[in-house]
Amino acid sequence: MSAERSLHRFASTRRTYSKVPEVTAWFWLVKALTTAMGESTSDWLVHTLVPEIAVVLGAVAFSVAIWLQFSRDRYVPWCYWFAVAMVGVFGTMCADVLHVGLGVPYIASTIFFAIVLAAVFRTWYRTEGTLSIHSITTPRREVFYWAAVLATFALGTAAGDLTANTLGLGYFGSIWLFAAIIAIPAVGYFRFGMGPILAFWFAYVVTRPLGASVADWLGKPEGVGLGNGLVSLAFAAAIVLIVRHLARTGRDTPIDQFGDPLRRDDRSPAPATS
Repeated sequence: MSAERSLHRFASTRRTYSKVPEVTAWFWLVKALTTAMGESTSDWLVHTLVPEIAVVLGAVAFSVAIWLQFSRDRYVPWCYWFAVAMVGVFGTMCADVLHVGLGVPYIASTIFFAIVLAAVFRTWYRTEGTLSIHSITTPRREVFYWAAVLATFALGTAAGDLTANTLGLGYFGSIWLFAAIIAIPAVGYFRFGMGPILAFWFAYVVTRPLGASVADWLGKPEGVGLGNGLVSLAFAAAIVLIVRHLARTGRDTPIDQFGDPLRRDDRSPAPATS
């Protein structure tokens, strides 16, 4: 076996600690903030800089964030949420490029990204046998996870623009629509036995257009009109404060990183692997 094939096999099977945080109320709060921040930041960059330069900067920031995330062997709050935030910015740009740059209708881009996400999920499940975020303990599974995350952000951006512009609901109307839709997985999980994996990814997809609609409503002249720059700064500050709290308290740290995996009140991290 060649050295390249041996390295690929090692990278695909090498196990790490869990790379995704525990799904708590903190998780959904920061996720919603990153979706809103990604929307407003992308719009601010594109309208402040030359669009092509903005896209390049977004791609570079996304690449750096993903590299930092993959370079760790466990969940690190700053690295993980920085990666999510940059996916939010770059995923928004990917969706906007199809519409603004190539003239693709929102309905077409929404369908396209939905197909991309379905293909990622299908390939991930056929390869690994699960879509659970609690299984993100190998580099290959992490690749699938971040591919799915990027696709959900692009899909959510296109869907939010579809309802606000093409369907004529506006930003405020879209907020109410997606707030109602996101209640479906919550009620389904807690009251009707919806599977946790389906409920998680259902909610994960919908938080994107919900957060983006809130950001657009706050920032754009058609809404409150605070400006994309101010809205981005406010959401970024909130993310930093919450992630700082999570890093200090370990409230969302995966259970496999504590000394005793059966005790959730044991806040002594497991020793680092070499």
